[in-house]
Amino acid sequence: MQRPRRSDLVLFRRLWQQSKNCHRRLTGIFLLSLLSVPLSLLFPLPLKIVVDSVLGKEPLPQLVRTLWPFAPQTAALAIAVGMLIAISAVMYLQSLGSWYLQTYTGEKLVWDLRAQLLQHAQRLSLTLHRSQGSSDFSYRIQHDAPQIQNVALQGVVPIVTAVLTLGGMFLVTARLDPAMALLTVLVGALLITLTQLWSRVVRRRSYEIKKLDSHAMAVVQEVLTSMPVVKAFGQEHREYQRFVRQSDQRMRGQVRLSTLQGVFNLVTGMTIAGATAMALWLGVRHVRAGMLTIGELLVLMAYLAQIYEPLKLISGKITDMQAWMVSIDRAFEVLDQVPDIADAPRPVRVARARGGVTFDHVSFRYPKAEAGLRDVSFSVRLGTRVGIVGTTGAGKTTLINLLARFYDPSSGAVRLDGVDLRRYKLDDLRKQFAIVLQEPMLFSTSIAENIAYGRPTASDEEIVEAAKAASAHEFILRLPQGYETPVGEGGARLSGGERQRISLARAFLRNSPILILDEPTSSVDTTTEAAIMEATETLMRGRTTFMIAHRLSTLKTCDVILRLEQGELVSVERGIMYASDEPAAPPRQRDIVPSPASVEAAARL
Repeated sequence: MQRPRRSDLVLFRRLWQQSKNCHRRLTGIFLLSLLSVPLSLLFPLPLKIVVDSVLGKEPLPQLVRTLWPFAPQTAALAIAVGMLIAISAVMYLQSLGSWYLQTYTGEKLVWDLRAQLLQHAQRLSLTLHRSQGSSDFSYRIQHDAPQIQNVALQGVVPIVTAVLTLGGMFLVTARLDPAMALLTVLVGALLITLTQLWSRVVRRRSYEIKKLDSHAMAVVQEVLTSMPVVKAFGQEHREYQRFVRQSDQRMRGQVRLSTLQGVFNLVTGMTIAGATAMALWLGVRHVRAGMLTIGELLVLMAYLAQIYEPLKLISGKITDMQAWMVSIDRAFEVLDQVPDIADAPRPVRVARARGGVTFDHVSFRYPKAEAGLRDVSFSVRLGTRVGIVGTTGAGKTTLINLLARFYDPSSGAVRLDGVDLRRYKLDDLRKQFAIVLQEPMLFSTSIAENIAYGRPTASDEEIVEAAKAASAHEFILRLPQGYETPVGEGGARLSGGERQRISLARAFLRNSPILILDEPTSSVDTTTEAAIMEATETLMRGRTTFMIAHRLSTLKTCDVILRLEQGELVSVERGIMYASDEPAAPPRQRDIVPSPASVEAAARL
């Protein structure tokens, strides 16, 4: 998924588009932050009034005389105290409003990006998911996506506010003492230069740390999902050491980066301290020369402190932004992945297919691997039961994946009712298949919700009928909460046979015209197998069925059997009516047309 890294300008433009649902709130936050600029400029004013007009003999400042033309000199202390309380009250109210808006907007930004990432990740190909790994996608959704609120609220808004504050205070400082204003310009230019150089280091190191962090999370996820194997082979310490090695690399990288950050902060702090000392020395000389009053010097030093604070903030935020922008870039990498299985420009709609299937000279090659299928052709009419056999890696699952359009052929075409699968609307096409896998996949919800997964709008009565058809109703009623019993993660609270019958009930309720059975009884005992096969026999009636099995006895009710070896269709055999591993008689032509097949042959059938 790695691609050339984008510039900050490109990422900021993308962020603005991503946050379109929060533009009004972001504007409100920005306006509230702007209010801090005049408040910061006014805050030192009461101190000047006390020093110059209360303790000294200077008249009240021009701003006070403009607002209160008839304010007596004797009320200078009351005016200073009142201004201090009023400015503080407005500052706290501004902080409260900004805090509320930032909290709500930040959570909304994260929620939107996470939801978009998950939705888009589901559209991406199985090939990408298998090559990238689910843990990397999880990391980007859970850990990278939240950085959008840091960039928008803790980065952009404070930096813009600091720049405006810096500009306002520079103008005020320039009016009081141009020499000190020039000093702030020189210090600011030096800090910005240092920050730009340091940002490049942070950006590069942050990419490396994120990658290491994702790898460490992958180890955790792999160990937790493979716990029975880890315990069975007594490899707990080995897996612990594997995690320690991955985490150690990440820790060392983070420590090195933090150390460099500390050095940068030291250089920044000493630069500002030196500039402050120089400003104090220059200010005292100007007071002695009569160019400034003591009150003006105090105000000027307060402004300079507030000038250096935004400079320090800008330097720190820019470096922090580099780490946050790395996360945002990684999140956008997911959104930039183009799904290779998508709807045609003008897709064909289908409510319920008849069930005729044609493979027309279909070849498929996995990325960086040998071909999955080579020039496979056959055509089956609706209602045919097709068994698929072959050694491991022969291409059985690949054939099924192409039929369900989890992948598209590298060449040739797979057709349903004479129409290329790539022409159908994808949502409509997927509704034509009910799939029962070798390892049934259940979700951490109730049994009823798992059965209704393919038809969420199904009624309770329909769910019960599907469970009865799958021979699951009796054991479900024996559970503590019946159909509302949680199955646990991956169905961990149920036995293998129970999970498989729930999967069959799901297929019954789906009621699709094409049924795909991928080794449905390979991991259960003979008694459970008999019950599952009885339910499967009922499920197959009236449907075009494709069944993968290693044991030919499982395929005894199939009309035809396809034998695959090394991605090629080597033989087409008649259905086996008894348990045997011997090749059967040739198939009936009305059920299947072996290679080479054509659209015309599919139409005749």
